Amino acid sequence: MFKGCYTALVTPMDEKMNLDYEALHSLIDFQVREGISGIVVTGTTGESPTLTWEEHISVIEAAWNCAGGKCHVIAGTGSNNTREALEATERSVEIGVKSVLLVDPYYNGPSSLEIRREYIEPIAGRFSETQVIPYIIPGRTGTQLQPQDLALLHERFPNVDAVKEATGNLENARIIRKLCGEGFSILSGDDDKTFGLMEDPMVKADGVVSVTSNIAPRAVQSMVEAILKGDHEKGKGISEKLKPLFEIVTVNTVEDTPYGKVACKARNPLPYKTLMAILGFPVGPCRPPLGKVTRRGLQIILEKTRQVYEDAPEILEPIEEFLDVNLEERLYQEKYWRGLAYESY
Repeated sequence: MFKGCYTALVTPMDEKMNLDYEALHSLIDFQVREGISGIVVTGTTGESPTLTWEEHISVIEAAWNCAGGKCHVIAGTGSNNTREALEATERSVEIGVKSVLLVDPYYNGPSSLEIRREYIEPIAGRFSETQVIPYIIPGRTGTQLQPQDLALLHERFPNVDAVKEATGNLENARIIRKLCGEGFSILSGDDDKTFGLMEDPMVKADGVVSVTSNIAPRAVQSMVEAILKGDHEKGKGISEKLKPLFEIVTVNTVEDTPYGKVACKARNPLPYKTLMAILGFPVGPCRPPLGKVTRRGLQIILEKTRQVYEDAPEILEPIEEFLDVNLEERLYQEKYWRGLAYESY
C-alpha cells in the first residue's frame, strides 16, 4: 500500500537541452537524504511529452540505479498509445522497477470503458507482479477513468491498488474510496488539495505525488506523516507554511499586449524548474514548447518563495546545506534569475 510523499521529479537538462544525468543523481540524492517515501520519474513534471521513449527508459534506469533500494521508484510509462505503454512498462520491469504510473490517454479521447479495457487491463494483466497506478487528470488529458471502472480494475487485478487523483473534485475521490475500499491507496495529485483529501473522513487519502517536494521534501513528507498519525494540528500547521509554494505549481498572470490584455498560465513544470534554477539546483531549461515565465510570473514565484523563506525558514534550510548556497542572496539578488523570464510579451 502506498503511503507518504512521492516526489514528481523534474528531469534536469543541460543548456543544450540534453539530459543531465549527473544532475539527476544529485536531485535524487537530495530526495533520499530528506527522507522521501519515493520518487516518480518521467511523469508530467519530468517533461514526459518531450522525452523520446529511449530517453524515458534511460531516465528510469538511471533513477532506479541511483534510488532503487533507498526509496520507492515509480516509473511513468503512460501514453495515448497502448502499444507504447506496454513496451515502456516491459522495459521498466526488466530494469527492476516494481511500480508504474499510467496517465489517462490524452488527445485521442477514449471513454472510461475504453481506458479500462484497451489500456490499463492489458498492462495490468501482462505485468501482474507490477503495481499499476492509474493517473487521472482530465484537465490535461481531456479524458477520465471513472471511479466505477477503477473499482472494476481493482476487483479484477490485485496489482491495481492505488490511484493518483488529480481531478480537483472531492466528490470523485469520495466515490473512489467508497467503491475501492479502505485498503486502496488514494494519492493526491495536487499539492494544494492534499491536506483536504487526507483530512476528509470520506476520502482519507494516503499521501501525495508532489511537485513542491522537489524543493521541500522533508516538509511535505512531515506534513503527510503527521496527518497519517492523526496529528492533524501539526499537519495543518505545516500545510499552512507550505501554502505559498503550493500556489506556484501553476502561475497565472494577465499580460499586456498591443491588442489588449491576455491571460497567461505557466504550468508545471515551468514554474518549479524556474524556481529551482533560482535556488541553485542544476535543472536547466524546459524543452519547447515550454519556454520561460513572464516577468510578472517570475515576480509571483519570487514573492511566494520569499514569504516561505522569511516566515518558515526551516522549510528551505536543507537546500542551503545540500547545495552549499546562500538563499538570501539567491532570492534577493537579480543576477540569480536574470534570463529566466521573457523580457516582453
